[in-house]
Formats: sequence, C-alpha cells, structure tokens
Amino acid sequence: MINQYKENILRSYEDTGIINISDGIHYPSKQLLVDILELIKEILFPGFFGVMALKNTDLEELTETRLNQLTDYLIPSVFKCLFWNPEEDLGISKEDATQLAESVVYGFLDHIPSFRLSLKYDANAMYQADPAAKSLVEVILSYPGFQAVMVYRIAHYFYKKGVPLIPRMLSEIVHLQTAIDIHPGARIGKSFCIDHGSGIVIGETSIIGDHVMLYQGVTLGAFSTKDVDPSQKRHPTIEDGVTIYSMSTILGGDTVVGSHSIVGGNVWLTRSIPSNSKIYLSEDFNTTYRLVDNDSG
Repeated sequence: MINQYKENILRSYEDTGIINISDGIHYPSKQLLVDILELIKEILFPGFFGVMALKNTDLEELTETRLNQLTDYLIPSVFKCLFWNPEEDLGISKEDATQLAESVVYGFLDHIPSFRLSLKYDANAMYQADPAAKSLVEVILSYPGFQAVMVYRIAHYFYKKGVPLIPRMLSEIVHLQTAIDIHPGARIGKSFCIDHGSGIVIGETSIIGDHVMLYQGVTLGAFSTKDVDPSQKRHPTIEDGVTIYSMSTILGGDTVVGSHSIVGGNVWLTRSIPSNSKIYLSEDFNTTYRLVDNDSG
C-alpha cells in the first residue's frame, strides 16, 4: 500500500519542484544553524550559554575547541549557499566558493572581539533603561530584546558579506524565539535598547542611530510591498537618541525621525520630524505634534 503514496509523492516532486538536489550539495539545515548560533553565543559569552560549567583554567582550551568546531560547521554551510546561490547564478567554481567561504568565516572570527564590545553596550543600554533589570547577567541570559539584537549583529555580518540565505535563516530563528523581527540588512548603531520587544518589526533598509530605544509593537516599515525596487531605501531612518513607544508605526524610506525625539505610543508616522520633537496621540485620538525648546531639554 505504501507504494501508492510513494508514487504520488514522487510525482509531486516532478510536477511541483522545490526539492534540493545538486550533486550532493544541499542548503544547511535549520537545526544546524540553530546549533551554529548556540556555538557562536558560547564563544561570545563564555559561561553564559551552553551546559558546561566554565573554569578559568579551561578557557583557552575550550575557546580553541569551540572555534575549531565552529569553523567545521560554518565554512561548509557558507560554501553551500555561495556555490548554489538561491538568489542568483554566480557561476562560481567550487574552489572559489571554498576560498570565499573560508575568507568570510575567518573574517567573522576576527570580528568577534568587536562584536563582544558592541553587545556589551547593547546589554548595558537595556540594563540602564529598565529599572526592573537586576544585573547585566539577567539581561544577557533572559531578555528577548538582547537575544534579538545579538543574533541581528551576527546575521548582519553575513548579510554585508553577500552570503545568501544564512542571514535570513538566523534572523528567523530568533524571530521565532522572541517575536522580534529584525531584517539582517538593517543598519543599527551602538547601545541599541529593545524593552519587552514582542511584535517589533525592523525592515531591511531601516537605519537606526546610536542610543535608540524601542518598545514592543513598533514597526519600521515600508509604504507598500508591491512593485517596489528592492535596491531603493524603503524603510525609515531613526537618528541618535530617539525613543519610540509601544505600537507605533513609522513608514517610508524618506521618513526621518530627528535625533533625541520621542514618538509616543500608537502613533502612525509617515513624514519626517526634526530633532528634539515630541509626537503623540492625544486623548481625543488626534495626533498632536510639538517641538521641544532645545534649551529647555
């Protein structure tokens, strides 16, 4: 009886397509990328992630072991996506794809110290902004906003290097875990704070400056997804020191929220506002826009 189902399924493979056969080369599995991501976290913050208790005397040997394991997993995964690029046919040879994959991965390892410093700034921003936070340890281990930003910074590196598929798969892994959707193409500055975080959406061409704080449900989106040139800027620019409260939506590639502005909750914003502005929804549900005197703060 099983043959009947087998034949129907095999026929669907032929008729519908969407199977992954290419001379033994296949895209990295989602579970493998989950494992790679956990390994990267262990290297970024030893003793915080993973199941092994960390002793200072073990740190050098353990770091070497983890780096070797990471390269063993990550180089073949990057190679697969470069050699059989699902986004465009580059016509790249296996040798060139192997060299490029090694260059990308070793470049990533070289950036780990700077990633660690950047993530320390992010964790500290969340700790300082949230009076409920008891320690940096609590932020790093338990805050979904920090988890989402950490994975964004990892995925963004591979996005900038032109690696197909992997950056988006990484961002969707943490999206599933945190309900925070940050496209790996977004450009986000230092000391980025996400408080609570569920429902946040940050589009591919968003630009976010330093010391920006977002609450849950914020969307930095595009006006339309139809007939849009993907190479054009479609999402807003948020300058330094801006706070955007929960459930606000800011749309458009030309929309700029000026530095040190405050966007209140439930605001729908499709035009730029200058620095040191406050915009909020008043009690009668009319949007009120007000400039703050620079001298008065």
